[in-house]
Amino acid sequence: MPGPLQETAYERNAPDARVVRESLATTNRGVFWIEDAGQDGPALVLTSATTADLAIVGGGYLGLWTAVLAKRRNPGQKVILLEAQRVGWAASGRNGGFCEASITHGEENGRARWRDEYTILERLGRDNLDEFEKDLGDLAIDCQWERTGTLRVAVEPHEIPWLGDNHLDQDSVRSRINSPLFLGGSQEPDGCALVHPARLANELARVARHLGVEIYEQSSVTGLSSRSTGKVRLETARAVVTADRVALATNVFPSLLRRNRLMTVPVYDYVLMTEPLSADQLSSIGWNDREGLADMANQFHYSRLTADNRILYGGYDAVYHAGRKIRATYEDRPHTYEKLASHFFATFPQLEGLRFSHQWAGAIDTCTQFAAYYGLARQGRIAYAAGFTGLGVGATRFAANVLLDKLSGERTERTELEMVRKRPLPFPPEPAAAAGINLTRWSLNRADHQQGQRNAFLRALDAVGLGFDS
Repeated sequence: MPGPLQETAYERNAPDARVVRESLATTNRGVFWIEDAGQDGPALVLTSATTADLAIVGGGYLGLWTAVLAKRRNPGQKVILLEAQRVGWAASGRNGGFCEASITHGEENGRARWRDEYTILERLGRDNLDEFEKDLGDLAIDCQWERTGTLRVAVEPHEIPWLGDNHLDQDSVRSRINSPLFLGGSQEPDGCALVHPARLANELARVARHLGVEIYEQSSVTGLSSRSTGKVRLETARAVVTADRVALATNVFPSLLRRNRLMTVPVYDYVLMTEPLSADQLSSIGWNDREGLADMANQFHYSRLTADNRILYGGYDAVYHAGRKIRATYEDRPHTYEKLASHFFATFPQLEGLRFSHQWAGAIDTCTQFAAYYGLARQGRIAYAAGFTGLGVGATRFAANVLLDKLSGERTERTELEMVRKRPLPFPPEPAAAAGINLTRWSLNRADHQQGQRNAFLRALDAVGLGFDS
């Protein structure tokens, strides 16, 4: 039986309410990355009917990588990309900028689900990250790439065994990043890079256009149908695209294919960005190797330095709203930002007086296997992927290659993977989805307050392969 509820390290070391209040007093409700990157001129809207060899729906990382890689495979094909808003405005422009090698949402998840092929998946993920880095150089993409690796830290005694046998002790981890909360840590020195998310999206769009891709923004696809000619018809408000093949890269947004509408749920993640740290403030925390940082809790926090030495700090609350809705109003959640600010100053009390310049949120496309799923529809003319569950910065490049392999009819090492061939379980319809997800969230919160002990509900989810953290 789980024991009594206990305060977490963040709660035991919470700062005065005044510190939190003052840190958020002048915060801008906007996405730092998108504001910093800017936009390349007005949107080009599709206004007349056209045709394409390949049409891509969605202007986030998955759609952009699919467009770039398609033109590099076959420069002569006509590729059109349709985006409902602006390129990179959703998750691709709002995330923490952690570009991970893992395509399975971590080793534990990968080994639990695809044990027999995990060694292959790990190699393919590493190869993808290396190729990602090479592409940035070959295509002259400036996205503030830093291959820093990551540091996972324990902030509670029960988390220390989760770090593994060769973990850093308290003194060693604090010599890297100085926080009174850190009890130990484990390093992954080469499996992650940091990027400027919105710059990456903008630069991929620039490269795509240079390669001849036609990108139409503010051109939401409202209908999809197959034609007797073997073509696929995509309808927008003003025009129609008729394409030989289609790649669906809409991720968290409702799928154009009915079969996929229960496959993902939008889970909101919340983020704070500080003002730039002074030299003295930066010296007080160390962080000389600039690695990505995350803790080991079920409701975990993640943080990183930016190019101008701000600290991004996010995570903890992962919020689902009944009905699978995506709304701007869900981003306005003052008590979540206050909680994040409190946890930030519990982690770095020496930074008291620092203010947050920005706060924002975004919806994560979560699926039940916590890594992307793939498929084909309409006699192989439509390919799709979704469900990256918060680790899509690197994995979307891998997924783009999978989609192009599938649309070409090729049998490759990627297409033969069990992870690619088999669909995960869908989420149930409402109201069961909301009840199950929110019960999971409540149970994870209790586990963090009970020395990591999981209740009967979480143990049942673990037994059927649905257990996870925030």
